[in-house]
Amino acid sequence: MTAPIRNWYQLPSKVKGKRKQSIYEALGLAPVEEEYVSDSTKAKLLALKANKAKIRYANTYRLESYNKFRDYLVRDKAQAILTNKLQQAKYDGASSPSLCTSISEEILNAVKELDFDRYKYVVSVLIVEKAGQAINVASRWVWDVQRDTWVSAKCETETFIALALVMACYYE
Repeated sequence: MTAPIRNWYQLPSKVKGKRKQSIYEALGLAPVEEEYVSDSTKAKLLALKANKAKIRYANTYRLESYNKFRDYLVRDKAQAILTNKLQQAKYDGASSPSLCTSISEEILNAVKELDFDRYKYVVSVLIVEKAGQAINVASRWVWDVQRDTWVSAKCETETFIALALVMACYYE
């Protein structure tokens, strides 16, 4: 009979008999007979395993989100934000870029609070001065017609028109 092993790092590398699943495999060590390992050593091994273990999740192969993107909620949020921010504003070419940035960040945060899972968002805000001109805005992207969607909102004042476009791209 061999002497009991007192420290976990002194465990033998090979043990005769059938190999068992145990806490020692996580440490890269071979299992030993239960009678040689004390309760305190088992507790230390379990604590060490918990610190080193990385959680691995299996693929779900789920193609639909649990909380689908609802465009009417996002349209209402974007419209409310545009109206609140721009209701009393006048067009200023120098401050418009920073205003567009702040509005787009606010819309993005509001959409993220709705907690639609498996979506990534792109928010674009455009402010154009009313000067009797026409404007065409176009964009292109790779699109999944079944899962990706977009929403637009518009706010018109006496001096400018603001357009907000929120694109929700499904992310597996």
